[in-house]
Amino acid sequence: MARRLAIASQKGGVGKTTVALNLAVALAERGRRTLLADLDPQGGIALSLAKGDTELAGLAELMMNEADPRQAVMVTQLPGLSLLPRGRLDPTDVASFEAELSNGGALDRALTRAEGDADFVIMDTPSGLGRVTTAALSAADFVLLAFQAESLSLRSISQALRVVEHVQATQNPRLRLLGILPTLVERDRPTSLAVLGEIWNGFPDALETIVPRSEAFARASERGIPVSFLAGATTSEGRRFDLLADELEARMDRTRGMEKADEAKPARQLL
Repeated sequence: MARRLAIASQKGGVGKTTVALNLAVALAERGRRTLLADLDPQGGIALSLAKGDTELAGLAELMMNEADPRQAVMVTQLPGLSLLPRGRLDPTDVASFEAELSNGGALDRALTRAEGDADFVIMDTPSGLGRVTTAALSAADFVLLAFQAESLSLRSISQALRVVEHVQATQNPRLRLLGILPTLVERDRPTSLAVLGEIWNGFPDALETIVPRSEAFARASERGIPVSFLAGATTSEGRRFDLLADELEARMDRTRGMEKADEAKPARQLL
């Protein structure tokens, strides 16, 4: 059964879609069968891959029974990675799409049809904590909160945590907070580093891995590809998502009591 992970954020512009896309790629490159599902009515994943609003069928058609899973799920050129796009959605239909997504288990049923033999389902959600994000949390096993390393985002974390707790208590008791991911960290700005220190010191669920602000993400977006697909030498940004995948998988295993026992090592001599 697939492990479902919702990527959520209280604020927009924190790099949430970038995280969802590149994390899904990293998991697939680690040999995990991964489905990346775009729940954002704006179609952030398709836009990141330089696809237009009318190019890709997907979740909208699946939920309206206008496409079966074979038509809605796109197999990518990366082995193990499939994409469930938002679908062909006119801007005037966004409200009805959001209503359908949040309609009593509809999203859960759609994902069950689409996920097939996937090991992971990564859900990209719209910014904010509205109906679509709540529906994603109701269908997820885990949630990852993307958090920009700046003061206003720091103040919003408690709101996001409150929504997660509410969904756990009222709709989905299996939901677990997997971690808080600092994004757009500017290592040359003292204020950004100060906020990063506050999140690490004040929130035990904060991840060790961070996502820095980097021109590499802008270049990848311009080309419509994940950051690890950029030509040239392997970037630190691409490797960073492999580290993130490793940290998240370890946390999932601990949550499910599946952590690997440390291997005993024999004593050794250097000289």
